[in-house]
Amino acid sequence: MIVLVAGLALVSCAGSMSSANAIGGEVTGSRGQAFSEPVPFGMVAVRKGSLKVGMENDSLWGIGLPTREISVDGFWMDEHEVSNSKYRQFVYWVRDSIIRERLADPAYGGDETYKIEEDRDGNPVTPHLNWNKAIPRKPNEDEERAIESVYTYHPIDGTKMLDARQMNYRYEIYDYATAAQRRYRLDPEERDLNTDHEVSREEVIISKDTAWIDDEGKIVRQTITRPLSGPWDFLNTYIVNVFPDTTCWVNDFQNADNERYMKLYFSNPIYDDYPVVGVTWEQANAFCVWRTNFLLKGLGGAAKMIQRYRLPSEVEWEYAARGKEGNPFPWESKDTKSDKGCYYANFKPDRGNYTKDGSLITSKCGIFSANSNGLYDMAGNVAEWTSTVYTEAGVESMSDMNPELKYNAAKEDPYRLKKKSVRGGSWKDPESMILSAWRSYEYQNQPRSYIGFRCVRSMVSDAGRNDAKKAAKAGRSSAGATTRKTRR
Repeated sequence: MIVLVAGLALVSCAGSMSSANAIGGEVTGSRGQAFSEPVPFGMVAVRKGSLKVGMENDSLWGIGLPTREISVDGFWMDEHEVSNSKYRQFVYWVRDSIIRERLADPAYGGDETYKIEEDRDGNPVTPHLNWNKAIPRKPNEDEERAIESVYTYHPIDGTKMLDARQMNYRYEIYDYATAAQRRYRLDPEERDLNTDHEVSREEVIISKDTAWIDDEGKIVRQTITRPLSGPWDFLNTYIVNVFPDTTCWVNDFQNADNERYMKLYFSNPIYDDYPVVGVTWEQANAFCVWRTNFLLKGLGGAAKMIQRYRLPSEVEWEYAARGKEGNPFPWESKDTKSDKGCYYANFKPDRGNYTKDGSLITSKCGIFSANSNGLYDMAGNVAEWTSTVYTEAGVESMSDMNPELKYNAAKEDPYRLKKKSVRGGSWKDPESMILSAWRSYEYQNQPRSYIGFRCVRSMVSDAGRNDAKKAAKAGRSSAGATTRKTRR
């Protein structure tokens, strides 16, 4: 499989074949096609670099937090948290995909034009929805049933609303990194390169995640363990209900009157530009996958070069938050407000006084100043999910290059293994918890009214940037000095 992938990559990237067919001569290299990665919409570049992450001493608890010198590659990062408006686009896409499926279903009239199963020449293709065909504005009786099937009515007041239970998004993720490990090679002779060892024919066991909808419409998740059989063993299937839990506003705060936020925060246009909350770690990952697929469908041949959207690692998040200067907060000052008394972030400045910084709950995304990386709200407003599994050892248990620690917990795993790192602090947290190095966690299936997320995307290449230009300039200056010295 690895040889096949490498061969395909070589063919797709190769330019003219004339150099490969030449009779002989000097080796000049076979160059691929040039690619200039466009700036992703709403994202800023965080250039590669190094930083000592963590805090030497935690002023709140009087304990030391894990510290380490690390280096990371460049990546793109959302300039602010994913807003209600952007996440609602995801939910509505899922809604519209369900409607299209049903419009094509014989039980709802069977309009085959909503689903494409053949190409223009009549050859069969993988069935997929036809997004070029609009959902009818003046539906007939069957179409009306299909459209109305995704809605429900409140049993008491009769309010029409989207049926949140149906908003399920199915996606597949191929685990390239695991598939590339030598111990999972199909040929036993390739699993161990030490020629002093005998070739082991021992059966190799893999585990993969799968999911389906049962007859009652419930999502069933299962982790399958079985002998290695081929590349499909590393394709994981997930089904995630993507509607945010709006009840988090009352469940997070007992004996508080937050009913208005439960009813309005996600659905009312007033809150369009506020960060989405009530989204679990699993839902945030589903959004990243959908956002990737949505982007790739709008690209041509360049799509194969684009890296997928994902949650930032815990260390990437801290590296980006501390800015180019590595400050304790996203801003330069060690204080949380300016000399004029203006706060730099939305947090809980005083005991019981949430409004001292101008907001009671969340604030609009990006109303406070950006850090030196051009990122907004990296302290306060909402805490943010990361891709990293939470451990007490933190960065000490990771590599010092692109540090990351992942664990895809199975449904059957103990709950303690489902902790994910959360960074940045929120609108309800005190000053000490909005430090860029402060570490916290939440369980991956737990929605909160104070946790949101933002996406990152690895850069195709961070070469040719300012640091490379400086190095090249320094090299030219050094070469010039040497030349002048020689001429003397």
